[in-house]
Amino acid sequence: MSSATPWTRHRLPLVGALRLGRPSDIWFKPALSAVAAVAPPNLTLLALGRLDLAVYTMAGSLCALYGHNRPYAARARALVWTVLGMVGGLAVALVAASLTDNAVVLVTVGALMAAAQKAVCDATRIGPPANVVLTFISSASLFAPQRLGQVPGHVGLALAAGAWAWLICMAPGLLRPHGPERRATAQALNTAAAYAETGGTGDGHARARAASAAAVHAARQYLPTAGARPDHTRRALAQLLVRAEVALAAPADADPERLRAWARELRGTGRIPRAEPLGDAAGELLGADSEPACPRGPLRHRLAPLAPLAARTAIGCALAGYASLALGVGRPYWALVTAASLYQANVTLTWSRGVQRVVGNLVGVLVFAAIAPLAHLHPAALVLCCLAFNFGAEALIGRNYWLGSVCVTPMALLVTEFARSQDPGRLITERVADTLVGALVGFVAAVAVTNRRAGDRVEHALTAVERARELAARLLAEPHPAPRALETARRTLAAALVDLRATADAALGEWWQRALPEERVVLAEQAGHRTLAATVRRQGLVPLEQDSGRTTEDIRP
Repeated sequence: MSSATPWTRHRLPLVGALRLGRPSDIWFKPALSAVAAVAPPNLTLLALGRLDLAVYTMAGSLCALYGHNRPYAARARALVWTVLGMVGGLAVALVAASLTDNAVVLVTVGALMAAAQKAVCDATRIGPPANVVLTFISSASLFAPQRLGQVPGHVGLALAAGAWAWLICMAPGLLRPHGPERRATAQALNTAAAYAETGGTGDGHARARAASAAAVHAARQYLPTAGARPDHTRRALAQLLVRAEVALAAPADADPERLRAWARELRGTGRIPRAEPLGDAAGELLGADSEPACPRGPLRHRLAPLAPLAARTAIGCALAGYASLALGVGRPYWALVTAASLYQANVTLTWSRGVQRVVGNLVGVLVFAAIAPLAHLHPAALVLCCLAFNFGAEALIGRNYWLGSVCVTPMALLVTEFARSQDPGRLITERVADTLVGALVGFVAAVAVTNRRAGDRVEHALTAVERARELAARLLAEPHPAPRALETARRTLAAALVDLRATADAALGEWWQRALPEERVVLAEQAGHRTLAATVRRQGLVPLEQDSGRTTEDIRP
């Protein structure tokens, strides 16, 4: 990286940040789960005339947004921790609200909680919507009128709704118990087919290779949790995943159309397509399931590198809340949540998220202005409108964050009216002011609070790749390496390469840091993928009579 200033080195996209992507293959699952989790508690409270309590049940219900890409065994555990984290944050917020009404103190508490939620969600890789929903619930609860004696009951409502959300998210497993593993394997096959079409050469092949490696690595992490019943399901998925790995290592020998045909069959509910075994790799893949290639380590070790991002979140959220208070806005937590929603892996991505947040919220308040008269006709209309926006938000947010925000914004505004009707004009004014304040102050904090550890993480990732490659090379040099050891070395190297690419991409978007070893990263990736290709051939996954000799890295920079 040159020594040019960040303003000339890093572009700040506007139009690109708003470009729509393809919807997720399972876009309807979180959308339907959210409605199924939110509707029964809200409708029950509506029938009881206690819609004011819906704010607390929604804290638990919104846990249904998490974990839809995880296998069901892993999803069950992740959702338990999500519910406990959500309810724990709610409890802290309600206790703080019952002990003081000092807005500055409450904003400070909210900022510290937002930083903790950001760090834990990133460290555990819980996935979308990550810390944003947790921060929204806890920050809003800080400014809800509360007495200490009411806290246990309100927390109990959230816990009960969270248990219901857990059941909703686990229910599809009764009909399609291996659905997440099938989707992950299909994604690996599709990305491998896209990379195979490049032949390992030409423009964009490096990007396609990185996407394929990440998809294959993700699918491999799912197989150990697929379970042993029925064993043939696990074995069939492993065989297909091996085919994706072969295409990644030797794209010139792969058949993209066949890979895509297998992926299409996996998307449905029929039988898993059969791929003839290639060597002993499938058996070794299954045998190594209990030995993760890259152990994640204790949570405290994963939290340590995230300290700069946590500090950035705490400072940005606090300053956004204080600025909102200084302007006299009645809901400073909106500014706090806006700032918390911005922070991504680096400053460049944070800028893009800020653009998306502002555009989505501004369009969203216009939608709220149009829908408010209908929602005010009856409390039932209010609940139904919220459910509709809840579905729309989850259905659209996968295409671009701003599009989902168009539904999230009116939904959040309508939720504030569960306790009592409010002036739409005032709500709109305050929401626009807090959005602009939160986005501006939050981004300034992101620029000011540097992440010097980004370069260190690249160095660590490079070291991991080099060590993994050396181990694989030593095994390849042996006349008869142990198949299991060779497979483990291959998996370790593949995982290290995925981590290196993700770490390097994050560091390149960070500002105000020392020069990064970009050339060393490229050379390490090229050498690593050449070694992977050699390992695949040594394992007999590419028959020698069909091996063209072309690897993923025959093109030199």
